Amino acid sequence: MPKETFADRLRQEMERQGAKQVDLIRMAAERGIKLGKSHVSQYVSGKTIPREGILRFLAEALQVEEDWLRGEGAGRAAEESGGKPFAGANVREEGGPDGEANVQAEDGPDGDTESGGKSGRGDAAGNADKDSETEGDQTEKNKTERNGILGGRNMREFKKSSKLDNVLYDVRGPVVEEAARMEEAGMQILKLNIGNPAPFGFRTPDEVIQDMRRQLVDCEGYSQANGLFSARKAIMQYAQIKKIPNVSMDDIYTGNGVSELINLCMSALLDDGDEILIPSPDYPLWTASATLAGGTPVHYICDEQAEWYPDMEDIKKKITDRTKAIVIINPNNPTGALYPREVLQQIVDIAREHQLMIFSDEIYDRLVMDGETHVSIASLAPDLFCTTFSGLSKSHMIAGFRIGWMVLSGNKAIAKDYMEGIKMLSNMRLCSNVPAQSVVQTALWGHQSVESYVVPGGRIYEQRECVYNALTEIPGISVVKPKGAFYMFPKIDVKKFNITDDERFVLDLLRDKRVLLIHGGGFNWKEPDHFRVVYLPRVGVLKEFTEKLADFLSYYHQ
Repeated sequence: MPKETFADRLRQEMERQGAKQVDLIRMAAERGIKLGKSHVSQYVSGKTIPREGILRFLAEALQVEEDWLRGEGAGRAAEESGGKPFAGANVREEGGPDGEANVQAEDGPDGDTESGGKSGRGDAAGNADKDSETEGDQTEKNKTERNGILGGRNMREFKKSSKLDNVLYDVRGPVVEEAARMEEAGMQILKLNIGNPAPFGFRTPDEVIQDMRRQLVDCEGYSQANGLFSARKAIMQYAQIKKIPNVSMDDIYTGNGVSELINLCMSALLDDGDEILIPSPDYPLWTASATLAGGTPVHYICDEQAEWYPDMEDIKKKITDRTKAIVIINPNNPTGALYPREVLQQIVDIAREHQLMIFSDEIYDRLVMDGETHVSIASLAPDLFCTTFSGLSKSHMIAGFRIGWMVLSGNKAIAKDYMEGIKMLSNMRLCSNVPAQSVVQTALWGHQSVESYVVPGGRIYEQRECVYNALTEIPGISVVKPKGAFYMFPKIDVKKFNITDDERFVLDLLRDKRVLLIHGGGFNWKEPDHFRVVYLPRVGVLKEFTEKLADFLSYYHQ
């Protein structure tokens, strides 16, 4: 018989006692413990296990042994007789005379008072006679507090906005929370979940740091809402080099990273029910931002059999009269694909036919390998309205400085009202990080250290080669070799490993091998057969990762 897990025992005890998830959430709130619906759902489904403090609370609430609930002990509950109502519906903690917790008996579901409540001091009777109030008064007070009433007034409960119900961002989601719990327990985790260069030894060019230091005293006040003149001038010149047409200084906006600007653009564009085409797989912020703005993300497929290029026929099938725009990510995150000119031209032709706006996320445009050249799609679409995003987080390894930008180009006459919306939202946030803006000119036109990373012998290039070669040797894994960025999106043979849940796969890998990855579903990929690898660590660390993965897959089966 397979060993029972924490999730098995949690479900078992909740069913035995008739406890619902909302009961646990309500009881936690009464005790001042932060426990949300999404957390309980993750615990019940087995996708993650709670930290020690939450585990202790759940054991106390269900009146079972903590070790038993964890899945380790054989002993079960303080009371094994079965049929006992959920403790959270009938008890509450109260401070005893010495500051210890006593659990006060309350009316049961049929109006009878239970006398078997546990006492934090070991007194089975609950020491109810030590209070000056009568038992009936105390019971009524407990009911009142439990129902959220204070002084005769209903207490207001604050919940997150329903707009967040369908927002997903698993790059920092439940799997990452489980990794944090493991780290708190003293375990070392290899984090390959996020494209953050600095922890892996990539350094900002010295010239950039020196220039920021010299300009800090001049950066204490706000800049213009759309950015410093020097920064926007440098960005405009860069756009000219990329052959992006019809760009003026007023068409450039700096942001606290590209992420802020994506949010801003989606909020300015989308009304409830408006549709926007987004690649699958995608960088999940795009889908989340469109959803939060009230729009409907419609995912078009990128074809793994065709170098992960967008499937043009799938794009055409998914265009409706509600479709406003199409998003491309080039070079792509999470696949590392680099779109050639002919692929971009096909997208432009579709956008032109259906009068779509184009959003192009090009944050990795300088991280291109194998002698390839990045082409900005806006350069092919002077008659369409395009917004191009880029920044310094990846190409200059300064993700923490939070400096990105967007360039509005092409046929601006058809987007005047939209551009007014962008200006309004930009003004509302006052300005982006001024010290970071101050080094844009130096970063764009000074020494480009990234160029040495992406050629043979360079770190990014050699790390890609290491991971690609190692992954292709693991039975059951296949991968398309990326030409840009620093990600791969390997495919798992789900039949070989009987995988039906990719999030469970990366959780199992995390717990067994202490390696943190993000599953394909975190990038809005619908099948449970992919995961993303960040190949920023040095070759020695990446070899360790691939060896751990190979060993894990030698015995893994869902």
